[in-house]
Amino acid sequence: RFDPKGRDFSSDVRGGKTTTHPAVMPARLPPPLRPSSAPPAPAVTRTLHAINTCTSSTALAPLRGAILREPALLRSTTVVSAFFLACGRLRHLAPALSLFASLSRPHVFLFNSILRSLRPAPGCSPLPLFRRFLCLGGRPNRYTFPLLLTSLSSLRDLRAVHSQVAKSGFSRDLHVRNALLARYAACDPCLAHAEQLFDEMAHPDVVAWTTMITSYKNRGRSFNALATFRRMLSASVAPNRVTMVAALGACAAHGAIETGTWIHEYVQKQEWELDVILGTALVDMYGKCGHVVDGVRVFSEMAERNVYTWNSIIGALALAQDGTMALQWFYRMEADGVRPDAVTLISVLCACAHAGFVDIGRKIFNLIIQGKYGFQPGIKHFGCLVDLLSRSGHLDDAVSVVETMSQPNAVIWGLLLRGCKAHGDSRLSEHVMTRLVELEPDNASHYVLLANLYAETGRWQEAEEILQWMKKKGLRKDAGWSLRMLGDRLLAPKSGSTKPVFPIQGSFVR
Repeated sequence: RFDPKGRDFSSDVRGGKTTTHPAVMPARLPPPLRPSSAPPAPAVTRTLHAINTCTSSTALAPLRGAILREPALLRSTTVVSAFFLACGRLRHLAPALSLFASLSRPHVFLFNSILRSLRPAPGCSPLPLFRRFLCLGGRPNRYTFPLLLTSLSSLRDLRAVHSQVAKSGFSRDLHVRNALLARYAACDPCLAHAEQLFDEMAHPDVVAWTTMITSYKNRGRSFNALATFRRMLSASVAPNRVTMVAALGACAAHGAIETGTWIHEYVQKQEWELDVILGTALVDMYGKCGHVVDGVRVFSEMAERNVYTWNSIIGALALAQDGTMALQWFYRMEADGVRPDAVTLISVLCACAHAGFVDIGRKIFNLIIQGKYGFQPGIKHFGCLVDLLSRSGHLDDAVSVVETMSQPNAVIWGLLLRGCKAHGDSRLSEHVMTRLVELEPDNASHYVLLANLYAETGRWQEAEEILQWMKKKGLRKDAGWSLRMLGDRLLAPKSGSTKPVFPIQGSFVR
């Protein structure tokens, strides 16, 4: 506990008589760090200045030594806490852990400070530190567990902390439960623990609902995300901006244009400012749902845009196979002084491939190699170039690009194969399919394609040999199937009601 001037509110021992500051009730005071009088203000001021202005990790060890040599500084939670935070800022925790180990009865404020300094890292759990704090008589508060949970990356450690939350009586604290839910959602790939904890919450707030919606969306379970969004509205919980951004991401992945339009209308009715995050989510949703004109309209209404906003509109035009417009927006992006990133160039090269702009695509790819955009081309950029060349009939050039790659994957060879088949080059098709078989020897589709090629060219015996070899190896190609999306409106839960809360598209027919 501190007053605005940073004075310590721990108990003082003067002349054998213990006095307590009237600002804090004695029953609420934690165990004192060490009985002593208040530290001299000049010493605290000098040390705090040295800690807060420290810019080198090599200076932390001398500062720790100075604190250990001066009992008055060691008793000051202000000084020790500032030192912990400085270690975290400079990413050198060894001095902080060493100083914490020298404290016989650390205050919970100090333990929370060292937790703030920790960063999630595999194989580095804060639980041993927490166990020591408990063994020394420390009592966690409602701020301890969210900080502790943030540092966890293991599901096993998370369950152990969850058990301690129940023992400490913080199970009903909404702040703690939301922190637990967020970590379960981050650490559990299947979200089973997060779903169970969420279902046990009697009245989840908008933070809990948003956590589940975001988690479903990030796991690619867009229909679950939209269904959870609908449940939240049915529970009369008002969404916030973060909720809407997550829901719009699910709409974009699911193609739920009606739901996305409903969200846009809600945002307009609430008169929310169309900031860069919410505006970009709307542009991305409209673009991926094929409503490019609406996306352009939202883009023009935004006062501030970043590279992700530009990527959304350029990607939407590339997806709509409007290469001319995609290039125009790309040149406008550069004219506005926005530096393109790797995603931008993938969309531009993709647009060139669909539009057949071979020379422009080659030029842009060469500029990437020359370092104009600050990065070297990745496998997706090479894939776009191979697709561009093979689509336009430049098969020899496409083969040359593939051979210059260090490790072309099956997707790259598949793009080249599509171009070979489109232009009737059976010789090169055979070579490409042979490479695909070498890359993925257990993929039955490659063998079927190769057998079909032999059959088309009259090489029936070789085709039969491949099919017999597949039968011997037990390889079997799955039957083809397709998805058809139907407009579907989920109705409100009220009995006899037919008015939709909002539409969700996504009934699949196999």
